[in-house]
Amino acid sequence: MVGNPCVRRLARRSRSVLVVALAVLLVQTLIVWNFSSLDSAGEGTGKRREKRDSRVGGLNKAVREQRHWREPACDSYHSHQPKERVRLDSNNNENSVPKDFDTIDSHSNLGARSQQQQALVGSTKRKLDKAQAQSILGKSASKVLKYPPVQPRGLGHNYTHIHKTHPQVPTIPTVAQGSNQDPPFYLSQKLVSAPPGLERRKEQLQCEINGKEAISALSRAKTKLCRQQIVEVYCKHKDRALMPDKVPRYCPIEGKASVNVQWEEDSSDAAPAGPVRIAFVLVIHGRALRQFQRLFKAIYHTSHYYYIHVDKRSSYLHKEVLFLASQYPNVRVTPWRMATIWGGASLLTMYLRSMEDLLHMPEWSWDFFINLSAADYPIRTSEQLVAFLSKHRNMNFIKSHGRDNARFIRKQGLDRLFYECDTHMWRLGDRTIPEGIVVDGGSDWFLLNRPFVNYVVNSQDELVSSMKLFYAYTLLPAESFFHTVLENSPHCESMVDNNLRLTNWNRKLGCKCQYKHIVDWCGCSPNDFKPSDLPRFQQVSRPTFFARKFEASVSQEIINLLDSFLFGAYAPGTPGLQAYWENIYEQETDGLASLSDATISHYHAFTRMGLSRAAGLLQGHPSDKSCRYMAMGHPVSVHLYFLSDQFQGYLIHHMATNQGSAQLESLETWVTPRDPFTLAHTPHQTNRLQHLQVGTDWDPKERLFRNWGGLLGPEDEPVAMQRWSRSQSNLTATIVWIDPTNVIAATYDILVDAAAEFTHYRPPLSPPLRPGVWTLKVLHHWSPLGQTSFIVAPLEFHQQQPIQQEETQRLHGGPSRNSYMEQSFHGLNPVLRLPVSLGTVEEAEANASLTGAPLRRWVDQLLESRWSAADVCSIGPSTCPIMRRCHLTAWSSVSPDPKSELIPPRKDGRIR
Repeated sequence: MVGNPCVRRLARRSRSVLVVALAVLLVQTLIVWNFSSLDSAGEGTGKRREKRDSRVGGLNKAVREQRHWREPACDSYHSHQPKERVRLDSNNNENSVPKDFDTIDSHSNLGARSQQQQALVGSTKRKLDKAQAQSILGKSASKVLKYPPVQPRGLGHNYTHIHKTHPQVPTIPTVAQGSNQDPPFYLSQKLVSAPPGLERRKEQLQCEINGKEAISALSRAKTKLCRQQIVEVYCKHKDRALMPDKVPRYCPIEGKASVNVQWEEDSSDAAPAGPVRIAFVLVIHGRALRQFQRLFKAIYHTSHYYYIHVDKRSSYLHKEVLFLASQYPNVRVTPWRMATIWGGASLLTMYLRSMEDLLHMPEWSWDFFINLSAADYPIRTSEQLVAFLSKHRNMNFIKSHGRDNARFIRKQGLDRLFYECDTHMWRLGDRTIPEGIVVDGGSDWFLLNRPFVNYVVNSQDELVSSMKLFYAYTLLPAESFFHTVLENSPHCESMVDNNLRLTNWNRKLGCKCQYKHIVDWCGCSPNDFKPSDLPRFQQVSRPTFFARKFEASVSQEIINLLDSFLFGAYAPGTPGLQAYWENIYEQETDGLASLSDATISHYHAFTRMGLSRAAGLLQGHPSDKSCRYMAMGHPVSVHLYFLSDQFQGYLIHHMATNQGSAQLESLETWVTPRDPFTLAHTPHQTNRLQHLQVGTDWDPKERLFRNWGGLLGPEDEPVAMQRWSRSQSNLTATIVWIDPTNVIAATYDILVDAAAEFTHYRPPLSPPLRPGVWTLKVLHHWSPLGQTSFIVAPLEFHQQQPIQQEETQRLHGGPSRNSYMEQSFHGLNPVLRLPVSLGTVEEAEANASLTGAPLRRWVDQLLESRWSAADVCSIGPSTCPIMRRCHLTAWSSVSPDPKSELIPPRKDGRIR
């Protein structure tokens, strides 16, 4: 049937008007949404941004006018600190503090972006959000999984391309044997199926994904399985079928019960008639083996038991701990391993699974469960701890938050739904706390007696089963699960509001949102103790037996002081007392793929430095080749070396063929760095600059670079750090980055507050960085305050293979159009007296094509301007007559280290 043309035109116009109206409404909604801010504390963010903008307004106007160039402004969508690696310090889940989920760090002290930049980024974001919402908003779960959202790379997260998949039921498959995914605590070890409340369903899920947090999580999840699980959890929660609405309380008293236990110093050392036996659960990760061995020595006794869980990603540490456990009959390593993350539900799973294992060990008769990390250390002896617990064997020691409960719930995010997959804790929306109970929480470090542990693991009552359901979808569950169960259970009257720990809280530094890459929330983490903190251990009035955190790479001296206080000082002349070694690479367990191309290139150059030193020390006839070597293969292992809490360089264990004997020898080379920082020759009267450094992996909590040697390659993103003395007034400083051909790569102003001690910023430089010696200058009103240089090393390897010429030209030729940023700073060369030499440019272009031996000579020449081989030794037999054996040196990773070496137990049952 043919309709009237006027009617058809009217219908088309009506549809157009409707489409436009819907589009306008959608855009308005999307503008309100902020996918980069996953928390709701917008008021706090506004205050922080206002404070930042007010500092920006104080920049020196005359300086800007003098430049006649557009000043690079801070991009609020870029972090003011480098992209953080996933550190394996995932077990410090304490006292979360929510903030806006942005990337602003107020300590960067940067100017605001220009209006043009703001408009550009805002436009890009609105387009991105619109496309994202159109692909997800209002779709059913099956459609979302059929067409998962794709987001461009580089806008706030690392995204992987997602291919379209065929529609299928979003179920959670059984964990395969050998999988990286361990079964959660709420499942039988014989049958692994789905999270609690998620049964397998054959029918298609029909659920509208309309929550902004769930949409954001789906857009960022990397794997199809994770997206399936997110949809399943979200739809179950939306149907009110995920967790209980009401939970019974079994505590016989009203209100919060807490026993007040006092410290009795005089009787603490008295031997009890029936001493308790302790099951220590040691939750460790990372690579600080020697620090862990010192902790083990300090707490070991033949009367106690030690159950060790090593993070699944810490293969080197796991290998070493397996050897440690083989030496002591009361030490075991968990036969299963999990990759726990900060704030993740997996940490609670790991604790409950460890408790279940301990309860099924009939030969281990223990009375108390104590969890410790490698960052803990005792501040009283094990004898004092046993005497104290024997007097209070019916108590449970757990630290509560000690503040308004409603505020704690909000700050901890207990009223939000979270789910862990893809080693990330995803925030999926709001939820309500079950009625009938009082939710509590605090620290996730505790001492629990065996009856309560048995109740938590084996009880089938509604309180325990419901809390396991509730906390399976909770942020930081280990900080609240045991508190809540204990306070509402028949064991409530055994609660002591004290976990017998002293924690080094410095919230100004510890609450930096440093775990944004693994959790959709912000929290706090303790700082490391320093030697100045020693009086705090001696002034504690309440019962306290452990302290945290300690990190020997930051300060081993405080551990030495505590060790001497508890057990007495080592004999004078004991070797290695001030030295600390930490493994950062082991070929056998880590593999070459664990290293970046820049790191491999540096290690090979360091190896050649050691062989050159060995040949240079040759005494005798020039034709004697007994101390000349040819490098063979990749490094075997690498250690960091510290002396008196100062970084001393890298120790490279490598293989080389002796040219005189043709034998393969095992050598270790020690390379040390030189600090190129210099203050201005004519220092300004108000010069507060104390140090200047460039590196990657900046730790804002401890205010140091975790890339200890500052090893940089063309594809790295360097951070500039300035250390200042305090003053009575603020200071505006200009930071200038200069590449090897005198191209000004970036310049920006920072406002240094009168009380500021550190400032740092990562400029968004376009890669690749030109290899060579870079210069960083700090100026005040164009007067120099100081400068440093750093090396961007050429890559000898690409994807773990010797680099080819097509890759060298791409990676060593500098950025496109020789421009590191959108702005051009060429006009500042005369102001800074930076001549652009045609010969320097031509040399850089020629070097960009080097491969093979010429490339290695270029790498060596550059690194030798910053690094030198301090010594080289032989780990095994050597035909070089002047080569020292490594175990006879004071610096080698195999030299004596009695403070961390393990020995058989003495007659008193101790090893320290």
